[in-house]
Amino acid sequence: MFYIQMTTDQLLFAYTNMLRAREFDNALINLYRQSKIVGGVYSQIGNEATSVGTSMALGDGDIIFPMHRDNGAHFVRGMTAQEMAINFLFRKGAMTRGTDGTGHFADPKRGIYGNVSHLGAMVPVAAGVALAQKMKKTKNVVINYIGDGGSSVGEVHEGLMMASVMNLPFILIIENNQYAYSTPVAHQTHNPKYSDRAIGYGIPGVTVDGTDLEAVFAATSTAVERARVGNGPTLIESVTMRMRGHAEHDGGEYVPKEQIIEWQKKDPVLKTRALLLKNKIKEQEIVLLETQIKQEIDAAVAYANQLPPPDPSEARRGVFI
Repeated sequence: MFYIQMTTDQLLFAYTNMLRAREFDNALINLYRQSKIVGGVYSQIGNEATSVGTSMALGDGDIIFPMHRDNGAHFVRGMTAQEMAINFLFRKGAMTRGTDGTGHFADPKRGIYGNVSHLGAMVPVAAGVALAQKMKKTKNVVINYIGDGGSSVGEVHEGLMMASVMNLPFILIIENNQYAYSTPVAHQTHNPKYSDRAIGYGIPGVTVDGTDLEAVFAATSTAVERARVGNGPTLIESVTMRMRGHAEHDGGEYVPKEQIIEWQKKDPVLKTRALLLKNKIKEQEIVLLETQIKQEIDAAVAYANQLPPPDPSEARRGVFI
């Protein structure tokens, strides 16, 4: 339904940030197993084309409300691996001042607002931000990400109703990654096509292959342009697979092995790599890029590791006691 053939530069930019997301996830997993990460590690392995493809459709001034599995979107918006590593390792200079490292951080200068753990609660907040953009007569668009499980709570309905009736520049990305923690989609809803819900709000609903970078980018670009000219919200369902447990403490034993094997064949990083080769990017150029990104992530983690922790007084700043 939607198709945009991305330029070579766009594909290289996308692949670079998908690699950053993948290698950063791998680094966090290793750090977690070394007990150097406090709290959860929520991998987005398998979801990189979604986080990168959607955020690439945005422009300056646009705003995102990412989930805990959307590190790729952070990288696209300009956050560095070093900044991310400092935050996740709770070091001095962290965006959260060492009070949190699992994704609840904001970077307003880049249009990034941190996730709320009860993910459905983000939707009314993001709709409110979209309303503010409309009231200020900007052309800015707001993207809010949520999972299949989180999309079932009442606040999502309230936020979508608000966005719809007020014709707000709002896009909801439902990352249908097959499991809400351990609950498969078949046990969450009688209609597994989440985009059908858009009908009830009178807005467009689109389902895309969330492992296909160009399909995700095309659908989101269409939704962004629609919102930017005042035609209101869109709901996009990106069908992906969470390739690990809910978090690293969860082995994901409830997922059938054959399901994992089937989705491994659709690895979005490998699919995008193949797209580069198809677009005449030489193998040696790709290998060099992969080596550089791995070194970048390793260097970022090493730098963060040698920093001191924040001053303990930072824990009380901004807290009512």
